[in-house]
This record gives sequence, C-alpha cells and structure tokens, in this order.
Amino acid sequence: MATLQLSITLAMFFLQLLSGAHSSTFSIVNKCSYTVWPGVLSGAGTPQISPTGFALQPGQSTSIPVPTCWSGRIWGRTLCTEDSSGKFSCLTGDCGSSTLECSGGAIPPATLAEFTLNGAGGMDFYDVSLVDGYNLPMMISPQGGTGANCTSAGCAADLNGDCPMELKVVDGSEGVACKSACDAFGDPQYCCSVAYATPNTCKPSTYSQFFKTACPTAYSYAYDDGTSTFTCAGADYVITFCPSPSTSVKSSNPMAVDISSTGSQPTSSAFIGGAITTTLAVLWQLRHLF
Repeated sequence: MATLQLSITLAMFFLQLLSGAHSSTFSIVNKCSYTVWPGVLSGAGTPQISPTGFALQPGQSTSIPVPTCWSGRIWGRTLCTEDSSGKFSCLTGDCGSSTLECSGGAIPPATLAEFTLNGAGGMDFYDVSLVDGYNLPMMISPQGGTGANCTSAGCAADLNGDCPMELKVVDGSEGVACKSACDAFGDPQYCCSVAYATPNTCKPSTYSQFFKTACPTAYSYAYDDGTSTFTCAGADYVITFCPSPSTSVKSSNPMAVDISSTGSQPTSSAFIGGAITTTLAVLWQLRHLF
C-alpha cells in the first residue's frame, strides 16, 4: 500500500513538471489586534510545509513557499500560553502537540483555510470552511491568478459575540469561539453522516444558516459546495486573519504569555464538467480524512 501511494505521488509530481504547474506563495497576515498562532496541516501523500506552527503579532505577516501539488489546511490559534513546564496550549484552534509547531489538525471549533493546488485541469481549489466551527475571521485572496471564479473567499465577520448560546465557547463571560452543530450535538443530521451522508439527505440547518448568512462565501456545512469552493490558475494567495480589525478575543488577551520567539520562527469555480465534480469530491473526502 505504501509503495502504491509513493508511486501515485511520484506520478503526480512528474505530471505537474511536464505541465509547467505553478508553484504558489502563501502570505499570511495578522490584522487582528491580538496575537494569532497559525497552524499548518499538509494532506496525506502531499509534500510537507515547514514550519507547521508559529506566532504572528498584530500587524505582522510572513510568506511561505508552497510545493506545487500541495493540499492541506491553515488556521489560526488564539489565547495561547506556555506553562512552567514548557507545555504550549491554545484555548481555540489548538492542535494537541503541546508545542508551538503542530503535528496534527485543529481541534474544533476553528476557522479553516483549505487548499488543493494544481488539481483537476491544473486549477487551484480553495475555500474557507466553518464546517468545524469558527474561532476568528479569515479571508483568502488570490493574487495574480486567472479564472472566472478567482476571487476572495472567507468570513470577515466576527461571529463569537452573536454565536447561539448552545454553540458558544466562552472564557469567563466572553465568547471566544462558535461550535458547529455537529460538534455541539453529534446528531447525524448536522454531521452529514449515517442516513444523512449524501447531498440529497443532508440539508442546511438553522445553525448552518447562521454561519452562511454572516459569511456567504464560506462553507457552512459539508455539502455547501456550490457557493463556497473557488478556483484559480497561476495564483499566489494572501490569507488574512481579521481582515476587518477586531478586538473581540479577550480584549486582545493582555494576560497571554508572549512566546513568539519559541520554536521554529519564519523569516519575517468556474470550471467545467467532470473535472470540477471530481475535485469537489476529492475536497470533500479530504475534509473528512484530516
């Protein structure tokens, strides 16, 4: 099985070389008034990105070169501290590694930027997903790409204050994240599982509509493909936390420990036919594999 997976990965690599596929750069920008600790998870069988976790102070940004055939997720962790034993943890978006860098994905709820680069037809597929809940505003903005659906996507709204009480994650009296209905209740109709595991049986709920109304270009539930997946060719991407300045996370978290120097710190769908159907299916499968 491992040999087969390696063969497939190598075949994809050489096909991309022959097609002259574009290698992208991700610029990650923190416009929040508080520190954000981005996490990165690469998909199985794709090249890895390093570092997998770092700190961005308010107003800070960094650029990361991305392998040609990369797929994976980027998210922001908030309210992070390091205890006296050196254990690192975050109140939202934590990845469970106990260190600045991540070895796995975000623990819900967390706003996710999802990418499949150089997918079907050489197109990049990207989205911002609230399927696993929400913890901070985030937008993806393509730079220099082409395509009829090559536009900004995501959630610029601050949802933590208005989150329904049954979904709200609080620290003291302040909302710091908003769970998905699936995470909050575990009901198959909200999780698009068991008898609700197809687009025909899993429909938007009042809870997913809360997310969709506030953030119309973000995924609100598992089968929200039509208005939530975007495509570009030959683009770089800017991923912005708090595209509209926000001070909602614990009033900029004055008690958090500054660990920005800890660990590895970086320097400084309009596509047709079967191709888009296939890649949307792959994206959905990746969402459930991470």
